[in-house]
Amino acid sequence: MIEDLWTAEPPAPLPAADGLFSVSSRTAHLNHGSFGAVPVPVQRVQERLRVEHERDPDGFFADLPARVAAARALIAAGLDTDPDRLALVANVTEAAAIALDSVPLAPGDRILVTDHGYGAVTRAAARKAAETGAEVVVAPVPLDAPDEHAVREAVLAAVDERTTVAILDQLTSPTARLVAGPALLAELRARGVTTVVDGAHAPGMFPAPIDPNADFWFGNLHKWAFAPRATGVLAVRPEWTGRVRPLALSWEHDKGFPGNVEWRGTCDYTPWLAAPAGFALLRELGHAAVAAHNTALAGYGRRALVERAGLAPLPGTAGVWMRTVRLPAGHGETEAQVRALMAEVWQRLGTRIAVRPWAGGGVLRISAQLYNRAGEYERLADGLAELLKG
Repeated sequence: MIEDLWTAEPPAPLPAADGLFSVSSRTAHLNHGSFGAVPVPVQRVQERLRVEHERDPDGFFADLPARVAAARALIAAGLDTDPDRLALVANVTEAAAIALDSVPLAPGDRILVTDHGYGAVTRAAARKAAETGAEVVVAPVPLDAPDEHAVREAVLAAVDERTTVAILDQLTSPTARLVAGPALLAELRARGVTTVVDGAHAPGMFPAPIDPNADFWFGNLHKWAFAPRATGVLAVRPEWTGRVRPLALSWEHDKGFPGNVEWRGTCDYTPWLAAPAGFALLRELGHAAVAAHNTALAGYGRRALVERAGLAPLPGTAGVWMRTVRLPAGHGETEAQVRALMAEVWQRLGTRIAVRPWAGGGVLRISAQLYNRAGEYERLADGLAELLKG
């Protein structure tokens, strides 16, 4: 179902968000979903931590595990989960590697992914399959699948008795679609399939993003939860915590999960320590107000691209702060084409977007955050209408 397409109107800016970000006024940053943008108050918290670190490096590291644990507890509250099943990581790519290293696989086992999955995670699955003799099976999900039920049926059609692990996006990166919803995860659990959920875009956007049926779930906090880069989380069901295999041994290894995952020696931990300030800011602004603004603006952005540039709308998921449209056939079908298009949009229009290659026409994704304005999407649409004529 393509919701709110013809009725989507731009929301009024939130007054409390004025001056909250340091994104250049000369940049139309319509790609918050990739790397985020850290609010100024959170930048300041991290800067104070960095100053503290440099004034007494030994003292800073001396009680760092305890401070990381305290930050984790605050982050867990923001995600509505148990801090004992949560570990801080750099990002979802790292978390995916930890999850895959923790699940036993044997020749003949099948790892299920979809054709909407994040490329680096899918490549990690392929490497693990090659190492263990397992096989990667790709479930095709039609771009025009109308609703969550259709997506679920497409995934389940690829499940068989050899399916051991399913690596599924909660919200897909290239297409902004909900895949690992509650009904699908419950069904996979009933079938005995271990589920690894890539929730990269869920923290901050969804108030309680971690599904209890997910064996492993991970998400980034530097996209929508206002945390500094690079901050991610890995949530593990209790029966798996004792089997988690960290990427490297550390002095905290014998203490078990989550400390054995978190501690990596001489690294910059200030993003993790500052991350609770992002959740605090989101609460201060009011999650409902932020969600209403971003959802409406993303919907309006898609409407502008359809009406002004003639691009085909793709189905979306209600309440998501990103939307997608389809480029015409012959545009954005290869990695080289999408890179060239994104570069041209930046050079000629001063706009950042995300485009992923797809046979029959690439998928263009726009994001909406508090610093964006309706005119940015209108200018993008008008510019694309000219660029795509060539």
